[in-house]
Amino acid sequence: MDLRVLRPRRVWLMLLVAVVAAALMAAPYALLDVDSSRVEVAGGLHYALLVTHILTATVALVLGPLQFVPAIRARRRWHRRIGRTYLLAGVLPSAVAAVPVALLSGRLVSQVGLVIVAVGWLVTAGLAVRAIRSGDVAAHRAWMTRNYALTFLAVTARIVVPLILLTLLASGVVARADAATVVASLIPIGQVLGCVINLVVAEVLIRRARRARPASRSPLGARVRVPARPGHP
Repeated sequence: MDLRVLRPRRVWLMLLVAVVAAALMAAPYALLDVDSSRVEVAGGLHYALLVTHILTATVALVLGPLQFVPAIRARRRWHRRIGRTYLLAGVLPSAVAAVPVALLSGRLVSQVGLVIVAVGWLVTAGLAVRAIRSGDVAAHRAWMTRNYALTFLAVTARIVVPLILLTLLASGVVARADAATVVASLIPIGQVLGCVINLVVAEVLIRRARRARPASRSPLGARVRVPARPGHP
C-alpha cells in the first residue's frame, strides 16, 4: 500500500477511526446472539455468513492502516506478514461471505451493490498480489490503495447515510416519524455513494504518489521493477 502522500498524523487518525468503527461494527455480533443483529436475517445460515463477513471485515479494517505506518513499512518482514493477514484473514473471507449475505438480503439494490463491491474487493486484491509477485511495487501499492478504499467503505457508508437522512429531514422530504423506516432504504444508496467517494479519493492519492516519485522511471521511461523474493505475496 502506498499512502506516503498522507501525513503521519492523518494515518494515525485513520487507524483510530478504523478501530472505533470496527468495535462498533463487531459489538452486536461478539456474543453470537441473533437477536442482537442489526440486519434482518433469514435463518441460522444467513446469520453465520453475516457474522463471518462482519468479523473478518473488522480484521481488514484495522490492519489496513498499519501498512501505511512508516515504521512498519520499513520492516519489510512485518509489512508482508500484516499484508498477508489483511488479505487472507480479512479481505478474502469477508468478500466471499458478502456475496451470499447480499443475495439472501432480499433487496435487489443491496444484492447488486454488495456483490459488485465484493467482486471489486477480490479483484483489486488479486491484482495487487499479481503485481508484487511480478516485482511491480508501484502497481502493487496502487491496487492495495484501491483495495483498502473498498475496505474503508464500512466507515464511509456509515457517515454518508446519516448525512443523507439529515438532508432529507431538513428539506422536509422525510418526516421525523418516518426516519427509522427510511434508514433501511438509504443503506444501499450510502454504500454506493461511499464506494464512489472512496475510490475517487484513492485515485487522487495514487496520482499524487506517482508525481512524488519521479525517479520511479528509468531515463528511457521504462518502469523500474523490483525482483520479487521467493515466497513474497
